[in-house]
Amino acid sequence: MKAEYLNPFVHATRNVLETMAHTKLTGLKPHLKEGMGTHGDVTGIIGMASETVEGSMTISFPTACILQIVARMLMEEPKTKIDNDIVDAVGEITNMICGGAKAEFGKLGMSFNLATPTMVTGKGVEIHHLSDLPIIVIPFETDCGTFVLEANLANK
Repeated sequence: MKAEYLNPFVHATRNVLETMAHTKLTGLKPHLKEGMGTHGDVTGIIGMASETVEGSMTISFPTACILQIVARMLMEEPKTKIDNDIVDAVGEITNMICGGAKAEFGKLGMSFNLATPTMVTGKGVEIHHLSDLPIIVIPFETDCGTFVLEANLANK
């Protein structure tokens, strides 16, 4: 994945969580993903494809982090465990981030369609991507905890 492809994902993640959850993010050093397991306890996955590009994006949160983020989004007290509402919120976050990144890629002359997000729960769940592209892991630190965004996007 080209380095310039990271920025749309970083900007969209920061925009969505700072705007919707009033949560400041600090991007940590990106690295290549090792293995296929999810990092957090709840993960949103979305595919991106067109005639010229293909890839996917995942965002994975530990329980404590996502419970705080969703509470801030809904302006409610945090829940005590992951339930259907939390999983649905991760789907919305996934969709908003990837949609924001798609808009930024459009400014670079790239366009693609987005699949419907899929959510999985459980730490270390193996995700088998359709593409053999290397996956870049972008960790983010917040006052709610650390979560990761993973992306792979390349020209066909």
